[in-house]
Amino acid sequence: MARTISIGRQDFEKIRTNNNFYIDKTDFIREWWESEDDVTLITRPRRFGKTLNMSMLEQFFSVNYAGRCDLFEGLSIWQQEKYRRLQGTYPVISLSFAKVKETSFQGAQKRICRILSDLYRQFDFLRESEKLTSQEKELYQAVSDNMEDYVAAESLNALSNLLMRHYGKKVILLLDEYDTPMQEAYVSGYWDELVTFTRGLFNAAFKTNPYMERALMTGITRVSKESMFSDLNNLKVVTMTSEKYADCFGFTEEEVFAALEEYGLSGYQQQVKNWYDGFTFGSRKDIYNPWSIVNFLDERKVGAYWAGTSSNRLVSKLLWEGSPDIKKNFEDLLAGGTLELEIDEQIAYSQLSTKRNALWSLLLAAGYLKVGDTTFVERTGRTYYKLVLTNKEVFIMFEDMVRDWFSQNDYYNDFIKALLLGDVAAMNTYMNRVTREMFSYFDTGRDPHSEPERFYHGFVLGLMVELSDRYVVSSNRESGFGRYDVMLEPRRAAEDDGILLEFKVQSEGEKELSDTVAEALRQIQEKDYQASLVAKGVSKGRIRKYGFAFRGKEVLIGAAEA
Repeated sequence: MARTISIGRQDFEKIRTNNNFYIDKTDFIREWWESEDDVTLITRPRRFGKTLNMSMLEQFFSVNYAGRCDLFEGLSIWQQEKYRRLQGTYPVISLSFAKVKETSFQGAQKRICRILSDLYRQFDFLRESEKLTSQEKELYQAVSDNMEDYVAAESLNALSNLLMRHYGKKVILLLDEYDTPMQEAYVSGYWDELVTFTRGLFNAAFKTNPYMERALMTGITRVSKESMFSDLNNLKVVTMTSEKYADCFGFTEEEVFAALEEYGLSGYQQQVKNWYDGFTFGSRKDIYNPWSIVNFLDERKVGAYWAGTSSNRLVSKLLWEGSPDIKKNFEDLLAGGTLELEIDEQIAYSQLSTKRNALWSLLLAAGYLKVGDTTFVERTGRTYYKLVLTNKEVFIMFEDMVRDWFSQNDYYNDFIKALLLGDVAAMNTYMNRVTREMFSYFDTGRDPHSEPERFYHGFVLGLMVELSDRYVVSSNRESGFGRYDVMLEPRRAAEDDGILLEFKVQSEGEKELSDTVAEALRQIQEKDYQASLVAKGVSKGRIRKYGFAFRGKEVLIGAAEA
């Protein structure tokens, strides 16, 4: 009989005692313990089993679970006698920053202090411990929701000391979702304040902590060492491209197909692969998204389960504020293309909007992109990564994101309708209303001369998403004797016209916007941009050509005569 599916359950004990569906990842305990790394940071996308694995580690090592062999019997780790003896023998400090998502520094600081205060309450028995001095017990009392910053900074170090004194054994320290506050701080504008507050906490807990046996942190990103872990030289970082722990988070294809068989769903193997496969850790290229797999087993139908489980505010912000080059690369990815570039997996949040390739590094860490292939250049010692969208579920997530950019602008949809109908007057009316609202949306106080190009690439992304069922939308591709701006190739040439759009910003030599429109249309004609459409079977009589002329937020659209 198939085990019961439990959605969202992340407590290892509950899963095991209730015989819920579970794929054995206990070999991670052995692999981590035998690595003998002092402090390990493992980055994986959200909903990839990080919290469940941390719960598993806590319940394996913690003295609070001594004698709980029932949790591990029948699993991989229980096959070795030395690990059966190790279970339940260490004091463990386990905490999570997953809920620190406040929009202000004061709120985030308060939330972290409360997490630390609640953690201390779990060890209230230390107040009565005969092995602690009265002064140490007073220090324990100082930890509260309203504690001073210096008390918060030393709190994990101090608790490690107290537990070691009580048990006579160094502690294991587990911190889940360490970077969630950092992402929220960046989006909400209090990054510097939060870094100042947390740097002391992290350094005292993980660098200058003689009472710590081992430590493990998890998160989505590897925040730059300079930002968070100054001089922390005992940190082993395991990222998406690392070989270590490659199959410990997420499900392998073998594990997924075995689960499908358990629930009588083997006939869905290819469909499940298309939707949820594609994650690559190190050289393992068969990793599936566990959240989506569990939901599929429960619902028995494919759907975008993972994409909707968390806010994508940061990614959306970086894409719509991004340079024209970023939007152009994003167009290529949505069209099924590949980006080949260097990746720095150490994320400096302060440089996300300025550092070349930083956005793509973040998208790789978040699981939205995967490594298709790598090229090592021996002469320079550099590695170049070919990145593509991870799978169908991620593609749908990005489509929804682009739709959200335009969802509050009714005029955009009206323009799309007018474009499909070939109604130039209506196109002009609606496009001028669109640009008045959207220029400020796609530009964030940068050079005003970049506004039309920044808007243009966002506009093209909108076309790609909204017209994907009827057209293949491409931009800035070679055709004839030049590179057109936008081409709409009909998927059914017998039913829809081909469409060419050329964008021009009014130049000094053009007195009227109509002159700029005429120049755009002349370029379409002289450079024979229609050649690609004709080569694909669209007759010349079924190709419409439009020139878009920009002057600030004012737009004039003109059509070539048939």
